[in-house]
Amino acid sequence: MRPTATRLDGMPGPKSFSPWWGDTSMHKQRGVIVYTVSPFRQRGSKAIIRGWLFNGYRRLAAQVPYWIVPFALGYGTYTWAKSRDAWQNSKAGHIALGSHH
Repeated sequence: MRPTATRLDGMPGPKSFSPWWGDTSMHKQRGVIVYTVSPFRQRGSKAIIRGWLFNGYRRLAAQVPYWIVPFALGYGTYTWAKSRDAWQNSKAGHIALGSHH
């Protein structure tokens, strides 16, 4: 009796080039190059705070002219509109504009 196609689905046979997950019994693949860094050279968090304090501050300070002007214009427009709305809804604003509630 022969196994069905569903039973063989997904499992590589003996003539397949790539082995099943974790199978090291087949021949090594050629042309695969792996580069690694020595664990002694990997210092991911070395001077991270000091680097952020100086380099991060410099980079943020360089961007200030690009965001401070639009921010100031937007905030100025917001405060002007808020005070104008409060004045228009006040008794003095109604009298000055000549409108009645």
